[in-house]
Amino acid sequence: MRWLVLLLLAVAPAAMAQQATSSANGGVLRLLDKISGDTVDIRIGRGQTQLYGRLKITMGECRYPAQNPNSDAFGWLEIRDDSMEGPAFSGWMIASSPALNGLDHPRYDVWLLRCNNE
Repeated sequence: MRWLVLLLLAVAPAAMAQQATSSANGGVLRLLDKISGDTVDIRIGRGQTQLYGRLKITMGECRYPAQNPNSDAFGWLEIRDDSMEGPAFSGWMIASSPALNGLDHPRYDVWLLRCNNE
């Protein structure tokens, strides 16, 4: 039993180091209008709101693995539609798995592509 505890103590710091993240100034989102088929990429800063059609998209945070800035990003977004009560989406989106927690909207799809520090 003692060796198991020692093994867990040795492995835990490596696992925590892999999970260390850095915060970016903003991110890049791709938006799809399902009716017209148009897509557009928008840059949005942390704390900013962008308008697209009926959507108001606010980025609260964009993070990426500290050891590898080009790898998987995840961002907190709030998306509101003027014709709906309450947010259409509020939560974290993961760039590599947009369907995992995505916007469920009849007209628009929105997904996070990456974080940026511009």
